[in-house]
Amino acid sequence: MAASLLAGSCVATSTIPAAYAAATTNTAANAAADAPAAKPAAIPSYPDKNPSSNPLELAVSAAIVIDADTGQLLYSYNIDQPLPPASMTKMMTEYMVLRAVKEGKLSWEQEISVSKEAASTPADGSQIYLAEGDTHTVKELYTAMSVASANDATIALATQLGGSEAKFVEMMNATAKEIGLTTATFTSSTGLLDTTVIAAKDTAKLAMTILKEHPEFLDYSKIPSIKFRERDEKPMINNDWMLEGNKGNANFAQYTYDGVDGMKTGFLNAAGYCFTGTVKRGDTRLISVVYGTQNKGKRFLETRKLYDWAFSNLERKTIVQPKSVVESAETVTLAKGKSKTVAVATESDFTLMVKKGATPQAAVSSTSLPADGELVAPVKAGQKIGTVTYEYKDPETGAVATKQLNLVATQDVDKAGWFSLMMRGIGEFFSGLFKGIVNLF
Repeated sequence: MAASLLAGSCVATSTIPAAYAAATTNTAANAAADAPAAKPAAIPSYPDKNPSSNPLELAVSAAIVIDADTGQLLYSYNIDQPLPPASMTKMMTEYMVLRAVKEGKLSWEQEISVSKEAASTPADGSQIYLAEGDTHTVKELYTAMSVASANDATIALATQLGGSEAKFVEMMNATAKEIGLTTATFTSSTGLLDTTVIAAKDTAKLAMTILKEHPEFLDYSKIPSIKFRERDEKPMINNDWMLEGNKGNANFAQYTYDGVDGMKTGFLNAAGYCFTGTVKRGDTRLISVVYGTQNKGKRFLETRKLYDWAFSNLERKTIVQPKSVVESAETVTLAKGKSKTVAVATESDFTLMVKKGATPQAAVSSTSLPADGELVAPVKAGQKIGTVTYEYKDPETGAVATKQLNLVATQDVDKAGWFSLMMRGIGEFFSGLFKGIVNLF
């Protein structure tokens, strides 16, 4: 199971999502320029060394599948080795643009003058042929980066945010450190340099961070094709051939997959053909990464094997229910209450992807509760009192999933009246005195 994983065409042209038609003004952007950085979503950290096996015999140099909701590791093959991600690098640039828009440092309708650096992008990669001094909106350039993987549009956005691509790369590495991408070293905003490296586990972690903090990412990544300029003869074609939106396109018939709506492809000679994908079916969303396939189509066919395996063999199962009582932490001592203790239970559940038909068990790895005298009445039902951390170890692969749940009071406990507290204090005094006398003998 988990870790090795349990485990004649027509072109549809889309418009840029209407949800982003309304943009903040430049004035608002300037006013918000000093706003604090968005707090990263709670994303699990993967160990330095993870299980590595390839039971599906994928023709890849690395592969990973995780649950997009929890980060649970499902398939794990060579995920610790830093490798060139090629244009999957652009997911970090996209993340930083989305963050800048959210913080008001950019607005979707803000016009950007194309820098000389962006206009000088080498002609041997994906681009939309920007000229120095051209003006385009952030939205237009972001769409070109997302859909067409346009290197010149990417550098135009990078130089707008960083002043130069080199300065932006410094920002990328600082952001990588901030969100815990421990294997990442970025040397360009585009991935054109094979000196940029990141392990598959951190590429998946970046993808999960994006989807947690900026779900609007998918509104762009799922566009099958779109014109950059109205006068353009042909639209930009999304390199993600697995998109569900490609149904009906005979060119991609063998690759399309129900529920796929992103994320990013990549290719370099040093990297092979790579793909970070995401698929949603029912209440389950998966994130996958493959590195090093031999051709464009193979990266999607190998990803299909991962998705087929996961949906055929795994199911979502709740192994700790809400309102569960923890045997080692059933009650917490309460000061000045009508009761001397308050009962606690889990606030939420612990749900995992497990092998179909399995009866998984979670173990309590730690609890955190107030010390005697720290919790003082009154207490309200549902009030957070402490935490419990559960651990689940995959019996087949050894991969470990953990989750911290809040422990909350199960009932109201009012503060005791002064007379009750006085009598309790007198009783405790004499009880302590008696125990002290006994101890003398």
